[in-house]
Amino acid sequence: MHGKIIFYEDRNFQGRSYESNSDCSDMSSHLNRCQSCKVESGCFMIYNRPNFMGQQHFLRTGEYSDYQPMMGFGDCIRSCRMIPMHKGSFRMKIYEMENFGGQSHELMDDCDDIQDRYQMSNCQSCQVMDGQWLMYEQPHYKGRMMYLRPGEYRSFREMGYDGMRFRSVRRISDSC
Repeated sequence: MHGKIIFYEDRNFQGRSYESNSDCSDMSSHLNRCQSCKVESGCFMIYNRPNFMGQQHFLRTGEYSDYQPMMGFGDCIRSCRMIPMHKGSFRMKIYEMENFGGQSHELMDDCDDIQDRYQMSNCQSCQVMDGQWLMYEQPHYKGRMMYLRPGEYRSFREMGYDGMRFRSVRRISDSC
């Protein structure tokens, strides 16, 4: 199953629209602003800057008639990424310091509070071996988030998350 998302310039699914079933690195050529959207199938990450940068938010199938109060994006969704369905195992390794330094722990399941579970005061890098994950700045999957797919993430600071502490992590399951 592929994903499908429709963006609208105005609240309540009004105004010009742009439909996507894949990644879009710069939506400014399609819409001047975006104040509502519908995810008809699949899951997507939306970003407030082009090229999948800046603040991001995870959307599942559903209608978002006015997402601004919920996400704090204003009217500036500038890029989106479709999250492919994943069936199989999940595995990642988190590190206390940049470049995979300091204390480390391997995760295969959600963790609602990294500091409480592992006595790890900071998480500044990680390796994702299997699956797709969301890291959150607050315990219990709250606050700003970052989407991680398989790969190495040597420095969250260099990725634009300077000063941000990640406190919880959740798998993106096959419900997308």
